[in-house]
Amino acid sequence: MPVRGFFSRHRILAGAVAPAALGVAALVAVAVAVDSPESRTIETQLTSSVTECHDMVSIAVAGRHDTPDASTVKMLLGADGKPLPAALSGDYKSERVDQVINPAGSVNANKPGSYAAVYIAYPANMASYEDAVAAGAANTQSVMSAIAKECPKTQFSIVGYSEGADVVRRVAMHIGTQENNEFGVDPDKVVGVVMLADAGREAGGGTFLGAKNPFTNPDNFNTKYQNGTSATPGEGVLPDTAGGFGKLNGKVASFCSDGDFTCSAPSNISLLILAANVGRQLNIDQLESQGLNPATGQDVAVVFGQIVFEAFADISSNPNWMQSDETFLQVMLKVSDPGYKPGKTPAPAPVADGETVSTDKVSPLAYLPQKLFKEIVGLIATNQNTIPVILSDPYQQTLAPDVGHHFDYWRDADAANGKPLTSAQYAAAWLTYLAQQAKEGKPVDATAKPTPEQITAAVDAYMADGNTEGGAAVADGTETGQAPAGTTGSTGSAGAPAPTSQVPAAGSASATSGAAATPTGSAAVTPTSTVPTSPAAGTEATTAAPTTTATSTTTTTTKAPVSNP
Repeated sequence: MPVRGFFSRHRILAGAVAPAALGVAALVAVAVAVDSPESRTIETQLTSSVTECHDMVSIAVAGRHDTPDASTVKMLLGADGKPLPAALSGDYKSERVDQVINPAGSVNANKPGSYAAVYIAYPANMASYEDAVAAGAANTQSVMSAIAKECPKTQFSIVGYSEGADVVRRVAMHIGTQENNEFGVDPDKVVGVVMLADAGREAGGGTFLGAKNPFTNPDNFNTKYQNGTSATPGEGVLPDTAGGFGKLNGKVASFCSDGDFTCSAPSNISLLILAANVGRQLNIDQLESQGLNPATGQDVAVVFGQIVFEAFADISSNPNWMQSDETFLQVMLKVSDPGYKPGKTPAPAPVADGETVSTDKVSPLAYLPQKLFKEIVGLIATNQNTIPVILSDPYQQTLAPDVGHHFDYWRDADAANGKPLTSAQYAAAWLTYLAQQAKEGKPVDATAKPTPEQITAAVDAYMADGNTEGGAAVADGTETGQAPAGTTGSTGSAGAPAPTSQVPAAGSASATSGAAATPTGSAAVTPTSTVPTSPAAGTEATTAAPTTTATSTTTTTTKAPVSNP
């Protein structure tokens, strides 16, 4: 759009744009991580250990305020008997993620203990978004590496939603690109990665990253997700966190709904991206609850002031900056990234075409008129969609109950247009197929197409409804660590109407909600020591009846009242 046309259309003064962008800092940041309602789980008597091996374990990282708490949930124990930041899916329930990870538990009907699902505990808040995500990634690594060490034949799937999808992407990037197994998990043992609403999604990519058919299916599941061949428009609101998946390419699914600002933000909204970067360094939980008052306003001013200071420091370190094409807004975007490390010598900024006069003979002020012109053009060109996005009310569009696109993944089936399953259902069917292959001790056949019966069984499991608690919860008075098959998960919320999901029969792992990899809490019982049960020949190491169970009790799990994000 021509410069004159842009001003004629919007009639927006440049001085008003920056305050407007800063005013949506909290909005943008909350759109990244407001997702699941809080869950509350009554303490159980059951404790499990990583020494109880399974053919396949799903590692799940849910969204904001949706994480196990050591004060109410029993934690998974490491081989040394100390708690790890993870909880069995039967001991902790997520309103939404349950519906993706639990249907695969149907494989336990024929081979008890073959499959388990684990929720990672991490802060899952917005007091400091970057710290929360970093803690989630560290906790995921500690749990996965502990399981892999004790159970080297176990295969993994990894699932994340919203803030948890950011965690899962960073974990998957680390696993797939590691050189000396520093993560502690062989990428060949990770058979599937599912991300729903990933804030680091790159523009232009298909749903199945690195796959031969990136718009239709992962390489190891020959069933179409959809008939379409075009990518969801836009990119994640945190594009600087994106990266490659290395050896996991072809096994990664990134589901993104058009209109979910978290993962499909339009291009040319640089002021909003700057606002999001500011928000990543603020206590958004406090700002959301208290609004903009003197205390929270001071926090915003301090963070923004620090960014401006670092921008000028970055510019002063580059003697050729005035004659370069880099704009001040680009510098602000660079230094506002929480991963920015000041003090490093930056690469020389590109010099504008046609510059032939030696810089030591020309005063930087000589470049001022040209630089101001570049600043104005750059501001306009990189913000052509900023005003339309603000006027469209991205919070309402993304997070509004019943209509917000951040919850589409549980209701986006469109059979008439070649998409018979919702994104959550398709992911659940994929994980169920992978769990079946792991149970049978087979390498995943990338060319095999699941039968209609297998797909139907996975969907039936997803749709199943029952009365007993799931996973490791012992609802029938038995004293084994194995819950009866066919137990149920949680019901859908107002934000994400969805059927009740089936909780796997196998016990899963348990998590803490702190940033530390080894949490403390009041959920401690003294477990009996565990010894892995030797598996039958030709099968994965699996313990059908864990010996870590304390006195059996009936476990009751309740949900806090569903609140709209």
